[in-house]
Amino acid sequence: MQPSGSGTEQKLNEVEIVTTKEMGMDKDRVKGKGKQTGGSLKEGAGKATGDRKLENEGKADKGKGKVQEGFGRAKDKLRGK
Repeated sequence: MQPSGSGTEQKLNEVEIVTTKEMGMDKDRVKGKGKQTGGSLKEGAGKATGDRKLENEGKADKGKGKVQEGFGRAKDKLRGK
């Protein structure tokens, strides 16, 4: 332990926030993945509770997410990324 006032600097860990633009990903790809994840959770909850409507909504959300992600991939490809 260092005595106080010794001039020792405490360094904090820096967290770098990287945007999707910096990563080279289109925002539709990220949003699409999010929809797929949410859809999987919804589908699982529907299966677990026996709620067919919720399960089907989850499947639909997953499908929408796949389409959106595909759209983002196509845009990235056109941009050469």
